[in-house]
Formats: sequence, C-alpha cells, structure tokens
Amino acid sequence: MEILTQLLNALPGSVSQGLIWGIMAIGVYITYRLLDIPDLTVDGSFATGGAVAVMLILNGCNLWLAMFLSFIAGLLAGAVTGLLHTLMGIPPILAGILTQLSLYSINLKIMGKANQSVNVNQTDLLVSLRWVKEFAFHNPLVTVGIVLLILIAFLYWFFGTEMGCALRATGSNLNMSRAQGINTNFNKVLGIMLSNGLVAFSGAFLAQYQGFADVKMGQGAIVIGLAAVIIGEALFGKIFRNFALRLLSVALGSIIYYIVIQAVITLGFDANLLKLLSATIVAIFLAVPYWKSKYNENHIKGSKKGDRINA
Repeated sequence: MEILTQLLNALPGSVSQGLIWGIMAIGVYITYRLLDIPDLTVDGSFATGGAVAVMLILNGCNLWLAMFLSFIAGLLAGAVTGLLHTLMGIPPILAGILTQLSLYSINLKIMGKANQSVNVNQTDLLVSLRWVKEFAFHNPLVTVGIVLLILIAFLYWFFGTEMGCALRATGSNLNMSRAQGINTNFNKVLGIMLSNGLVAFSGAFLAQYQGFADVKMGQGAIVIGLAAVIIGEALFGKIFRNFALRLLSVALGSIIYYIVIQAVITLGFDANLLKLLSATIVAIFLAVPYWKSKYNENHIKGSKKGDRINA
C-alpha cells in the first residue's frame, strides 16, 4: 500500500517528464520511421536546446523567444548532419556521431562550463518541477500538454502538404521518389533538421523543468526516443491509423515509459542500472516484431506440411 501511495505521488512528475520527452520522441519518429534514417545527432542537439534556452533566459531573453531560438539551434545541428550525409557521402549514423561529438564542445562554449542552473524563484520559467502538483496553467502537465498538441496539429498539417508528402515519400521509397522528380537530398536534410529542431525544443523544456542545463543531459536520449516510438507503436499501432494519432501514440509511449521507470524505481530497483533497463526495453520491443514474423512463418510452414500429409 505504501509503495502504491509513493507511485501515485510520483505520477504527475512522471507524466510531465513523459510529455517533455514525448516532443523529443516525435523528432526521433520523423527520422527513424518517416525517413528511415538512424540519426544519433539527438544526443547532442537535446543538450544544445537546453543550453541555448538557459543562457538566453539568464540574460533576460523572453521565454518563448528563447524556446524558438533553441528550436533554431536544433535546426542548424540537424542541417550539419544532413549536409555531411548528402553532400559529403558520409553514412547517416557516422554523420550523426560526428555532429553529436562536435556539439559537446559547442555546448560547453555556449554555457561557459559543464552546467548552468536557473532558479525558479529568481527567474521566470515556462515550466518547473516545483509546479507539477499545482492546479494552474504553469503546471507542466498543462503547459507542455498544450504545446505538444499544437505541435502534433502543425506536423499533421505540414506532412499533408506537397513538401511534407514528398518528405514521407523519400523515406518510403527513395528510388521511386527520385524517379518522380523529388529532390531526395533536400528532403533528407529537411527531415533531419525538423527532427533535431523538435529535439532541441524538448531539451529547452527539460532544462527549465529540472532547473539546469548540462552538457550530458542528452546522453542516451536516442534510446529513450526509440523506446517511446516502439512502445507507442506496439500498444497503439493497430488502434491509431491516422497520422496525427500515430504522433500522439509516440508521446503516449514516452509517458508509459516514464511511468514504468518510476514504478521500477519505487519498487527498489538500483537507479544506477536505469540505462541498462532502458536498453533492455528497447531491445525487447525491437525483437518482438521479428519473433512474431518468425512464429507466423513457422506456423504457415507447419500448416502446409500438415496439408501435404493429409493429402
């Protein structure tokens, strides 16, 4: 009973974190599912978004302008990865690693040191962990939830435009897209930019929520993003067919992921092993479709063999 009470008390914080990371997971979904490009830039661009937002806020910048400029910083980081891949012929995984490595130094230069803090008592913030149980608009559940829905609506509109459809076609069938006269290199760069822009935007929210930005705050972000995408698809894939609902399922996957993590911690799991747990969750959910296809394949073979024997 005590464990259940602790879990319920921690639930608002878990859902808030899930919403924030859900924005990042949507960015991962764009490259991983729509473009079919494994992009590791996100571990660096997530921290870049947090670093840019915190430094701008500390220097008196308007909060929403700081968030927008964090998004722009993410776009630029994605552009570097995209150009390394398309113009220089570097494989996307390696291009992402190179950008991620570069961003570590850039983030240090932005902040001047390894981390920078913002005190909610001294600085205006959009969200904060301290407000998570308050019944007010600045509650992270409300603020981030509204922003997330607006982003999903915008992405639903964008991917329904000619440019958005061309981007989706590029990821679906590269050769056919080229045959139709689509500039696939441009779409790759655009998709990676948009993805990292959302990732940096999410990082800006998280930095405010936790009260600091750190050069390592994006470490393992790609794993969390993949976990959210895979969990969302596994649980809601057959229910949510609409594209907007698929994006929503990714955010719901992120929330479920953080609730599971919080439940495991509440039950006494060693917090030092959380990264191992995250990797295990992703590996299992990635393996499930493969195991399912193997099972169906063996089942079909067994049925055909039985039909031959009966004949």
